[in-house]
Amino acid sequence: MLDLFISSAWAQEPAAAPPQAGMFNIVFLLVLLVLFYFLLIRPQQKRAKEHNKLVEGLQKGDEVMTEGGIMGRITELAESVVAVEVSENVEIKVRRQSVASVLPKGTLEKL
Repeated sequence: MLDLFISSAWAQEPAAAPPQAGMFNIVFLLVLLVLFYFLLIRPQQKRAKEHNKLVEGLQKGDEVMTEGGIMGRITELAESVVAVEVSENVEIKVRRQSVASVLPKGTLEKL
């Protein structure tokens, strides 16, 4: 009875997508993943590997700089802690992973 005033809505078939649209999406996603790998993931893994090698190679007497910018000479080594002498008779203990770099010998005397 209400059909006189309101027209009936009939479902239509959806428009067919071009057959290459799905393939383009897959290729785009793969290119994006490869780009992320080479620009973000691979360089970070390389830096982490180099830092682990540096931390494992620490020796007593090395002059180091921590991530916080503190420079000193290593006096004791433990499994996860390093004692660093920052001035005469002043030692601090820092995590091994917080050592950012090993300085060339004699750097502390020049400062």
